[in-house]
Amino acid sequence: MSNPFLEFLRPHKTVPQTPWTANSRWDLSLPRVSVLFFGLFIFGLGDALLIQSTIGNAPWSVLAQGVSGKLDITMGWSTFAISTLVLLLWIPLKEKPGFGTLSNITIIAIAIQIGVSIFPTQDNFFVAVACCLLGISMVGFGSALYITCGLGPGPRDGLMTSLHKASGIRIGRVRLAIEGSVLLLGWLLGGTVGLGTLLFALLIGQSIAISLGVVSRVTSK
Repeated sequence: MSNPFLEFLRPHKTVPQTPWTANSRWDLSLPRVSVLFFGLFIFGLGDALLIQSTIGNAPWSVLAQGVSGKLDITMGWSTFAISTLVLLLWIPLKEKPGFGTLSNITIIAIAIQIGVSIFPTQDNFFVAVACCLLGISMVGFGSALYITCGLGPGPRDGLMTSLHKASGIRIGRVRLAIEGSVLLLGWLLGGTVGLGTLLFALLIGQSIAISLGVVSRVTSK
């Protein structure tokens, strides 16, 4: 006999169609944009929880933290600047942004800055791990919401898919190369790498898949 709760949390293998899924990257409506903004904001707050856990950041936050320390700017501005630079790399790859792409750059940066301002840094290891796991769950849920809007990929995802199309290299290898390079550069600049980084790498895919499943089952009723 199946467990209803476990069935509800069953991962989804594809991106589901939802009532707010757009027909194009600039197909805007108030409900759709509201879901997009909410998802991106939850994503940014989750990333901030990872940062404030102090036991290791997601790879791109490792880079943002390293740049933030070297340039003496806030995490929000560092995240915004890096996302903008990544978006500029789309130009030679002939990738076109959508409304969701531009929103991703702005709202996640704002949410991260708000999060690191209101969430305390953690000294207790067990509380830090709990914050890290909560952050990964929030990033996964936020990702599921903004992905299902269909308004364009974030700058990093767009770079990944563009390089895959241009090079013919498997998308998993492209993602690994990007994330590994970003992580190494961020670590060299002084970003925090640790248990949280490992947990993020191991769990973020499953977190997004479970969240997509939850969104699919909730919206199909």
